[in-house]
Amino acid sequence: MMLVLLTSITCRSQSWQKTAQGIKTGIDSIAVELRFYDASTVRILKGPGGKITEKESLSVIKTPQSTAFTVGQKGNLLILKSEKIRVSLNLQNGQLEYSDAAGHPLLREDEKGASFTPFNDAGVNTWSVQQSFALDKEEGIYGLGQQQGGKMVQRNLSLHMVQGNTDDYIPFFQSVKGYGVFWDNYSPTNFTDNTTSTTFRSEVGEGIDYYFMYGGHADGVIACMRDLTGQAPMFPLWTYGFWQSKERYKSQDELVGVVKKYRELGVPLDGIIQDWQYWGSNYLWNAMEFLNPEFYNPQKMVDDIHNQKAHLIISIWNSFGPQTKPYRELDKIGALMNFPTWPESGSEKWPPNRDYPSGVRVYDPYNPAARDIFWKYLHAGLLSVGIDGWWMDSSEPDHLGAKPGDFDQKTWLGSFRKVRNAFPLMTVGGVYQHQRAISAAAGKRVFILTRSAFAGQQRYGANTWSGDVTSSWNALRNQVSAGLNFSLCGIPYWNSDIGGFFLNRFPKKLDDPEYRELYVRWLEFGAFCPMMRSHGADAPREIYQFGQKGNKVYDAIDKYINLRYRLLPYIYSTSWEVTAGQSSMMRALMMDFAKDKNAWDINDEFLFGKSLLVSPVTRPMYIKKVAGGRDSSNVEDFSSVKSKEVYLPEGANWYDFWTGESFTGGNKISTATPLDIIPLFVKAGSILPIGPQVQYAEEKKWDQLEIRVYPGADGSFVLYEDENDTYNYEKGAYTTISFQWNDKKKELMIHDRKGAFPGMLEGRKFHIVRVNNQKGVGADTAVTPDQVITYSGKKIVVKL
Repeated sequence: MMLVLLTSITCRSQSWQKTAQGIKTGIDSIAVELRFYDASTVRILKGPGGKITEKESLSVIKTPQSTAFTVGQKGNLLILKSEKIRVSLNLQNGQLEYSDAAGHPLLREDEKGASFTPFNDAGVNTWSVQQSFALDKEEGIYGLGQQQGGKMVQRNLSLHMVQGNTDDYIPFFQSVKGYGVFWDNYSPTNFTDNTTSTTFRSEVGEGIDYYFMYGGHADGVIACMRDLTGQAPMFPLWTYGFWQSKERYKSQDELVGVVKKYRELGVPLDGIIQDWQYWGSNYLWNAMEFLNPEFYNPQKMVDDIHNQKAHLIISIWNSFGPQTKPYRELDKIGALMNFPTWPESGSEKWPPNRDYPSGVRVYDPYNPAARDIFWKYLHAGLLSVGIDGWWMDSSEPDHLGAKPGDFDQKTWLGSFRKVRNAFPLMTVGGVYQHQRAISAAAGKRVFILTRSAFAGQQRYGANTWSGDVTSSWNALRNQVSAGLNFSLCGIPYWNSDIGGFFLNRFPKKLDDPEYRELYVRWLEFGAFCPMMRSHGADAPREIYQFGQKGNKVYDAIDKYINLRYRLLPYIYSTSWEVTAGQSSMMRALMMDFAKDKNAWDINDEFLFGKSLLVSPVTRPMYIKKVAGGRDSSNVEDFSSVKSKEVYLPEGANWYDFWTGESFTGGNKISTATPLDIIPLFVKAGSILPIGPQVQYAEEKKWDQLEIRVYPGADGSFVLYEDENDTYNYEKGAYTTISFQWNDKKKELMIHDRKGAFPGMLEGRKFHIVRVNNQKGVGADTAVTPDQVITYSGKKIVVKL
């Protein structure tokens, strides 16, 4: 057995060994090791001085599986083959090339693309490491986290990858050719793509460590990445409703009053968010206690919100003021770092008075004892009163005026430089793992809203938002590509501050008609993101701040909040596809239409689930400038209906969601965009479940669902249901109902229900609608069903 696993062969003075997982060799004093993790994924390790230093990955949790592969040699080439991929290693220069099983080229390293430069990392002699690749000239690649540059295809750019407020960096990209590359390094990293090469260069690394994976298509690559770094658990149903927030509610009466007002207006709402300062002064920063006297009875506050059938999540940070209990306990074990962070002053006044420094310090989440302390106070001070989830602000964390010496500071895992970019992964993971572990919370799903992320964070029940973006049309447009590229890294849950955080570009704030139009368009986009959340500074954003019923802006906001709720059966079923099938909720067009080159680089359209094509309006249409004295001002102008050009990808036909009109794919069309219409199209062959009108997600059972069939192609859909907010689905407590449309026979087959859970519907009615050009089917339109079917869990065939 050992002779088989450790065969030694000599070729031109180059020897290599076959191992249980791959091969080992040395080329020009560089140790090289290839390890198959499965038939689709191979890990590449390179070490200087002929030595490979093992590390325990912070992102990768998969261990190598027993994988069948062969090794053969042809001249200077060592060729490894698994069922899915072929890897060729040039034994003279160390260059690696990757192909699919049929031998079609996918990716190759630059001939001299690996380099190691000696580096002193806070007194530790190590290396700066670099690996370059050669991509096809017109190859589209995606991912690298979230940036605000508005680019869909991530070519011809340079990124200095250090986590920031509005930029989340993940050293991973995937290609339209169906492969992905994960550079497993956590230090500040430069990614560069130009006409010469595509390169990762990291400041600190004991060696080169990256993974090549082949999925055949975008979903397959994401499946590989999640298999490697962790699967995404289910969120509660209520998290997919509408969320209201602002910077900040200053008392519990104000907070509870917002929920009450929504209920009085009959506008759906599932969540309210309490931002910072409920703890009191900056010296008490993030005490995880209600020390502000305006929050005089936290238990009553939470109960009042719950009694109105809403949920509360609350702001927590990764830093602590010097007068807090967590600070003192963390300081005793040396688990506080010392670099400038927010807030800079003990005073809340702006600008900060640096004569009175806040003394706030970031904690060390790499230290397991520090994560224990963090959770202890979070549990005692906030979970104990029934808070439903966590808003982890500054999870990158805030690092103001960063200086090189700041990165020399020691963490539990070495210098801060060495592990810098994994900070959000560690701090979010600490909260998730602790909450999953305690019996008191075992039945309630963890929900974390966080400002930053790193590879693997999808396994921690977290939804990332895009940070404190500015309120502008350009910022709105940039959110689309930011969210899509983030999702293409395998992390499926993302959102943005609806309306933008800072209103500094609109001095008149909500009185500016252009801002009101921007807010509506952002909210329309937000209705098709994994979380629909209104938030911002400088002015409140509740719906009643924009007028009342009959006002165009108010009515448009109301319309899309209600549309969100009617789509909940589709959204929740899609979330199950994310968990069980490694799918993505926000889908770049290239994911489903990789053969259509015209779809590769579109940065203002996407699919929400696999049926709905969304094209957000990202420019003003209904304002005009009116001169007035020394200044000009904006006024509303609805005298004519404007339009937007939309590209419908080739490979499918499409229906206008609002009118039922059908279109052939592969064409651009002009579609009318009044203020309350976002271009929204449904792929032919789709089966779309529409839920009831409700005031909150769980108000009504789904016993009278409308099932819309969009003919023109065969199609299917799986309706998923469970207990909505427990982990019993992991034990099989859920049901699925599969719908299948045969376009030639004009038959809808509703299959036997599979599974069971306590409280499930034993019987229900499906209102079947076959969409056509004559039938208006917008969510706010009454639709006469073609048939009403009573379903008791047994297979039914419906002829349409």
